[in-house]
Parts: sequence; structure tokens; C-alpha cells
Amino acid sequence: MSRDSRPEEQIGALRSRIDEIDDRVLSLVNERAELARQIGQLKGGTPVYRPEREAQVLRRLRASNPGPLPGESVEQLFTEVISACRAVEHILSVAYLGPRGTFSEEAANKRFGTSVNTLPCASIDEVFRQVEANQVGYGIVPVENSTDGAVGRSLDLLLATTAQICGEVLLPVHQCLMSRAQDWAAIHRIYAHSQSLGQCHGWLTQNFPDVERVAVISNAEAARIASQEPGSASIGNRAAAKLYALQLLAENIEDNPNNTTRFVVIGRDSVAPSGRDKTSLVMSARNRPGAMHELLAPFAEYAVSMTRLESRPSRTGMWEYVFFVDLEGHQHDGRVSQALEQLRARASFVKVLGSYPAAD
Repeated sequence: MSRDSRPEEQIGALRSRIDEIDDRVLSLVNERAELARQIGQLKGGTPVYRPEREAQVLRRLRASNPGPLPGESVEQLFTEVISACRAVEHILSVAYLGPRGTFSEEAANKRFGTSVNTLPCASIDEVFRQVEANQVGYGIVPVENSTDGAVGRSLDLLLATTAQICGEVLLPVHQCLMSRAQDWAAIHRIYAHSQSLGQCHGWLTQNFPDVERVAVISNAEAARIASQEPGSASIGNRAAAKLYALQLLAENIEDNPNNTTRFVVIGRDSVAPSGRDKTSLVMSARNRPGAMHELLAPFAEYAVSMTRLESRPSRTGMWEYVFFVDLEGHQHDGRVSQALEQLRARASFVKVLGSYPAAD
């Protein structure tokens, strides 16, 4: 390209190069899809979704990314490529806590991409039931929030379920204010889930001190109401605004900018090691002095890092508790396996909920 060319000519030449690259990308993506189809035929009925393999692919691409695309964009792009290629073998079905437009749906899309069949459920219990009854391949449920703590119902169901944890998703929770109104002054009522109202309490107090706040069952329901009620607004994610044709009046209104919700993927198949994994389990101590110390000692002895310890009532007797634990490493790794063997000899109850790739 001549340096003396006019800007219009330079832009035209660059766009032609982009078109050529797009054609090559299209050809390569279809070549990848064909290879995925051939692998599916060779696997002969084994699970299409391989969390450990997908985690390895995404980690390798992030590590080798030269830029200028940021790593997060690379991961999002290739999640969709993997999702589309996986669908050539078989379209996955995924249940999540609905309705549409919730953070749970956003987490499902982040993990599986959009080339899947999703099923919004009315409750966390229903997500578990759909997986256990083999009505869907996978479910995704929230287990903890960095601001509000553990989601007790999810933990209780993990204790009882026959399903296993096969993945996790860390989703930054960015709340938006949305409405049909164009002007903040026109808003006289704000709808949201109670957790979202709490997470945005400071911002709301500063900007809408005299406006009524109404708690509803979900942020998606809040958006639905705001789309029909003049003078009202709702809090939620961008997806809800798009789904209900609402204007985004303010973004990132959460008081804690690092607010993050952790979701787990549940399924019926165990997951092989990916190279950087996490193991979740639940245990209970024998009723004797020093019993809790006995439970934790194997992790120290075999240098296994414990990243989370959460107590919950066991529901089997008054003042009896179970402890939910997350460990670094896969249950089949040498040190983790040895620690678990010692733990089983000392605990009154141990259930491994699953080993799975750790989220970045």
C-alpha cells in the first residue's frame, strides 16, 4: 500500500485484507468442527462435554495469546467456537435457575457457550431434579457470593444428590439500573431481588434516597414489571435490559466492584484431571474432643491446600454439623488421594462432591 494513498483507499485495502482473513477463519472453524465430529464418532457414546479437555484448550490459548485481544475476550471467543463444534457432535441440554435474563443464565452461557439448549427452572431444587432424572445433561447453580456468603439451599442439595460437581464458574456481578423512562427524575419505584437491593444499597441511598424499593423473586421478574409499569425501574444485568427492551440508565451500581458469584456445574459423570483442579467434599466429625483437628490434620500432613471451609446444620440432629470443604487438586492426585484416605479413616462421614477444573 502506498504511503501516498488517500485514507479512503487505505481503509478499503485494509478491509479487503480483513475479508480475506474472515474467509480463512471461516474455513478453519469448519475444519475444526469436522475434526470434532470425527472425534465424536470415535468416542462411541462417551460424554460429549469434557470439562478437563475444554479447560486445557482455553488455558493454552490464553497463555499463548499475543494480543491485542485481552485474554478474557480470547476465552469468550473460543468458548463459542468450542460450543458450536461440540454441537456438531451433540447439542447439550443445561438447566439453570430462571427465569431468562438472570445471572444464572449468564453463568450458563459463560461456561457452555450459546450452542446449547437451556432450560430455565423455577427453583434450585428443580435444577437438581432435572439432572438426577436425566432430563438434561447438566445443571448450573449458585453456591456462594463474595458479598452475601453461601447459598444454603445449593449446599443442602449437594449433600443429598446423586449428581457430581463437574465444573465451576466465577461470574462478576455487575448490576445495572434499567427502565422505560429516559430521565432519572421520572422514577418513583425500583424493583429487584432482595440480594441485589442489598448489594446496591449505598448507591441507591445516594442517588434515589426517597424512591420506594420493592423486593421481588428475581431480577428478571423485576425487569418484566419495569417494562410494563410507567415510572418504575429495575436492577439486573444487561441481558435482562435487552430481553425486556429497557434503557440502561446506569451501570456497575453495585457497592462492591469485586462482587462475584461462584456457580457449580452438576452432572452425572466424573471428570478426569485437567492439570489445575479443585475437589469439593462434605464431611462430619466424630463426637469426641479434638475431632475437628483430626479431620484437618491429613490436609496439613500431605500439603493439600484447603481453599474453603463452610459449616452447615446436618439436619440429622440438633447442634450437629457437616463441613463443606474445597481443596486444591484432583481427588486422583497422589497427595490429595492420600489425604482423603486418611480423612475417611477419621471422619464419621465423607462424601466427595466432585473434582473439576478450577476456574481462572
